[in-house]
Amino acid sequence: MSKSRLLFASPLYEAPLKVDLADLARTVRTLAEDDEAGQRWAEEKDYWGYTSYASLDDLPTRDPAIGDLVPLLEEHARAFAKELGWDHEPKLDHIWVNLMDPGAHHSAHIHPHSVLSGTLYVDVPEGAGAIRFEDPRLPMMMVAPLREESAPEHLQPHVTIRPAAGTLLLWESFLRHEVLPNLGETERLSISFNFA
Repeated sequence: MSKSRLLFASPLYEAPLKVDLADLARTVRTLAEDDEAGQRWAEEKDYWGYTSYASLDDLPTRDPAIGDLVPLLEEHARAFAKELGWDHEPKLDHIWVNLMDPGAHHSAHIHPHSVLSGTLYVDVPEGAGAIRFEDPRLPMMMVAPLREESAPEHLQPHVTIRPAAGTLLLWESFLRHEVLPNLGETERLSISFNFA
């Protein structure tokens, strides 16, 4: 009897985090107001909103809300690494905050020099941009037929996730992803990070 099996899966780790989202939202908004270097970077890069990605590398010591978050992220990263069968524990390498204005999007990208990446969703207004993941095999598929809309999620070339506030997502850093346009009327707040 014939059967098929899955090869080379790209798992996505998802967990609800019980954290003080209001406190984290205040942190993101305060950083967005105070971080002049981050504001300049966002303006130079035509980023609609604010990110501390290129301006602040000390958030866990700078802000207690971020400092308290780090052990939770590390705990989940260790659990995901165990699911992935890794023989080592990932170490937090970089953490940054994001405030995306209405209309903002983030084009498809990967996170080089990292092994795990992720995002904690802090404030997700109705219509806020979802995150969309791309099958890493897509560039090699060349003349593959289109998938039917009813095909299972693991066979789709793209999978769109619409996380709620408090959702933590983790993925292997080679997994190409993008943030779709924020069609909401208010900012979408998140905290992103990489593990080495």
